[in-house]
Amino acid sequence: MDMMDINVTFRQDVQPSDRTTVRKIVEATGYFSGDETDVAVELVDERLTKGEASGYSFLFAEAQGAVIGYAVYGHVPATLHSYDIYWMAVYPEFQGRGLGRKLLSMCESLIQEKGGRQIYMDTSARAQYEPTRRLYDAQGYRQAAYLPDYYAPGDAKIIFEKVIA
Repeated sequence: MDMMDINVTFRQDVQPSDRTTVRKIVEATGYFSGDETDVAVELVDERLTKGEASGYSFLFAEAQGAVIGYAVYGHVPATLHSYDIYWMAVYPEFQGRGLGRKLLSMCESLIQEKGGRQIYMDTSARAQYEPTRRLYDAQGYRQAAYLPDYYAPGDAKIIFEKVIA
C-alpha cells in the first residue's frame, strides 16, 4: 500500500488541537523519550503563541480529516540560507507508504520558496533509526557530521545536509 491508496491532503496552519495530535503521533512512533515528546509539543505552543515569529513552520498530512503525520522546519537563526527540519513523524500504520518522502519533498519546496539553500536534519545513530537514515539518503541528503555519544553513551548524533539551490 502506498500514498496513492489513501487520499492525503496537507495544511500549514497550526490549530490548538495539534498539541494533542503531535503528542500522539510522536508517542506512537516509539522513537522518542518523554522529554523529546514534550519538546515536540512545545514547538506547537511556540507557533500558536508567536505565529511566524516563532521560527517554526509546520506541515501536516491529513487523511479523512485526521492528521497522520507532520513535519516542522525553520530558518536557522544567524544564517543567510540555512534551514533545519526539526521533526518529522508519521503514525506507524501509515509508515512505508511514501508519506515521509512526500513530507520531506514538500518541506524542501517550501524552504526553497522562502530562499533556503541548504537543509539540515539530525537523527540518532541507534539501529532503530536505520529506516530514517535510509530515507534521508534516498532523498539526496548526505551525512555532514557524526557526533559520538551525543545523546547518550553509545548514541551518536548524525547530521544530514542537502543543498537545494
